[in-house]
Amino acid sequence: MFTSLRTVASWLLVLFISQLLAGCEETTIDPAQYGSLAGLVVESQNNTPLANATITTTPATSSFLTDAQGRFTLPQLATGRYTLSARKTDYTPQEVALTVTEGAPTTVTLVLERAAGTNRPPTLPFSPSPVDQATGQAATALTLRWRLSDPDGKSDSLRSDVLLYESASTSRQQLLTNSRDTTVRVTNLKFNTVYFWQVTVRDKSGAVVRGSVWSFQTRPLPDNRYLYVREINGNTDIYAADTAGAAQRLTLSPFVETSPQLSPTRDRIAYTSNATGQYQLYTMNRDGSDARRITMLAVEGYANAGLGYRWSPDGAQLIYAHYDQLYRINRDGTGLTLLATAPAGRHFRECDWTAQGNRILVQTVGANVYEAEIYLLNADGTNRTLVLANLPGRLDSPSFSITGQQIYYTRDVDGFENATGRQLNAHLFVQNLDGTGLVDLSISTVGTIAGKPLGTNDLYPRLSPDGSRVIFVNVVNDNLSPPEVWTVSLSGLLRTRLFSNATLPDWK
Repeated sequence: MFTSLRTVASWLLVLFISQLLAGCEETTIDPAQYGSLAGLVVESQNNTPLANATITTTPATSSFLTDAQGRFTLPQLATGRYTLSARKTDYTPQEVALTVTEGAPTTVTLVLERAAGTNRPPTLPFSPSPVDQATGQAATALTLRWRLSDPDGKSDSLRSDVLLYESASTSRQQLLTNSRDTTVRVTNLKFNTVYFWQVTVRDKSGAVVRGSVWSFQTRPLPDNRYLYVREINGNTDIYAADTAGAAQRLTLSPFVETSPQLSPTRDRIAYTSNATGQYQLYTMNRDGSDARRITMLAVEGYANAGLGYRWSPDGAQLIYAHYDQLYRINRDGTGLTLLATAPAGRHFRECDWTAQGNRILVQTVGANVYEAEIYLLNADGTNRTLVLANLPGRLDSPSFSITGQQIYYTRDVDGFENATGRQLNAHLFVQNLDGTGLVDLSISTVGTIAGKPLGTNDLYPRLSPDGSRVIFVNVVNDNLSPPEVWTVSLSGLLRTRLFSNATLPDWK
């Protein structure tokens, strides 16, 4: 028995020593591994990079800030799983789970949404066109432009109000109200005038900013030597043009504005308009501004729809026809004076006034427009003398030469007469006051046709300022085609077209 116990003890000792020796064997430890992380933080609205966003990780490492391009880099990260967080004031934090591996950097993009209730106002309007303090801008039509930006990336929702101010005036124009447009067209500005304009912009959340006050100056008033009437889409208005033909529309109402005449002092334009229901006499500045009505008695009568008036040679007064009465009135509408009464059954129509001898030339017509007479009067309406009377065909538009010794007029040489007043072949004529020296300007002095087309009428002659040419209207006799303004030399040669779709010209 004793021997058995010794045997068991020996085996236990051997087992103990074996285990002890096993516990003393060398333990192997794997080396640590590292990687890196690179990323970009952008805004959700328009992918704009966000600078100075705070970047942290879980498990915790160091915190980082994004640079000006919204980028960040976390070097020397132990490989493994992380939760990456991006935070920035006014934005909702964003987290993303990722694994950092050894070798190439792990890349990630975090998109932050702006937090509710953190709207930022729009930036100030910028990039005005024309540029601030620009000069020489068009007065007839000018397009204003500007640019907008929203720091929250919502530029499409911005709305603009635009105000226009005229210098030295309290008046202002509201050009746009709550509009998505960033352009607006302005018309009928004054020449040689400084204008100020301001854009107010608001965003969808109601934040409002007022832009800087910008300015521009329009170009000087052009030397528009010509005036005429043009009808477009049934609307009849007055236009001015320079010698190159550049046109400026002077009147804009839905009524008929007609028969423009520039004053001899070249400061005001007289014209007639039926805005009151009858053709009254008005004046306006040469750029179309400051329109003023100066008559209460209409410029009307037989075949006289606002045609029968003329400036005095000094530009201080006007004469005009009111049915069978001829009046003189001061340019400001005062001093209305009756000068003459037409013969029984007749009305005054077109007229002219010369400084040479201070005399008036006037046409009278009966109820039938072909019953025309032309008279010479003193400027006070006395000493009425018949010059021409009841020639075959329609007789119209008498005016003086520069010397006051000749008169210009038109007559239908075909002698055609009908109830509508239509003419078939009206020619331009000039003759001495005593009836001698008659010249047909629609036929040249050498007896050949000088370019007047067959089937047309030459109408409304007026002498040019230098006395070398006549300005007039040529129109097809069908009363349907648009008229044209022409000039012709005193010999009847060199017919030149100036303006299409134009009538009742004046040349100063």
